[in-house]
Amino acid sequence: MDDIRVGQVARALRRRQGLRQSDVARRAGVAQSTVSRLERGHLDRLSMSTLRTVFAALDARLELGPRWRGGEVDRLVDATHSALVDAAAAYVGPRGWQPVPEVTYSVFGERGSIDLLALRQADSIVAMMEIKTSITSTEELLRRTDAKARLLPGIVLERFGWRPATVASILVVEDSTTNRRRLRSIGPLLAARFPGSTVDTKRWLRSPATGTPGVWFLATMHERDARSQMGGRERVHRPVEGLDPAGEPPRA
Repeated sequence: MDDIRVGQVARALRRRQGLRQSDVARRAGVAQSTVSRLERGHLDRLSMSTLRTVFAALDARLELGPRWRGGEVDRLVDATHSALVDAAAAYVGPRGWQPVPEVTYSVFGERGSIDLLALRQADSIVAMMEIKTSITSTEELLRRTDAKARLLPGIVLERFGWRPATVASILVVEDSTTNRRRLRSIGPLLAARFPGSTVDTKRWLRSPATGTPGVWFLATMHERDARSQMGGRERVHRPVEGLDPAGEPPRA
């Protein structure tokens, strides 16, 4: 993010609307000096929440766009997303579900894709999994999930030849400290669509008669390996009395 450029855009938006810095500050509920710092490009002194609030007062939205090794950041995110899809499919497969990744649809002009479907035809149940490496727009997530859940019975009938009696929505999120903190802050907004915890969700996937599907924090094998290399708890085996450290009885 180019700090000077962001400041220039904020100033241009303010002037276009015929506003003073004090007018923007009053709208945003911040000090006039905060708007001044923003317009001068001193973003390091301002929180991301404050920046978004000021831009909202200017009828604009600030988007953070990370860059890494040219265009490779998109491939990095895609690889993590694919790993999460694979991990979720590997979990549900042995537990009586038919996993189907990347199900695209076009129904009455509504187009989209479902990251992972888990089908359980014998019980007439389908689980729709939204898989996220991070949570950004809660409103957009809920809107898209509601639309897919509404269309899903028809999608399953067209693609697989049977209509489910039960449709469940599961939000699969990459298990990280940042994502857990983010989900805690927006939990009440997601509760109606994704009421269950990770434990509840896994219990429901094992036996749909128990538990409640909802949010599922999922770590891939790569993530677990990385955590173990970064100081995971190491188990120390104490030698049993009467044995040498190699586990052999002492020689007479």
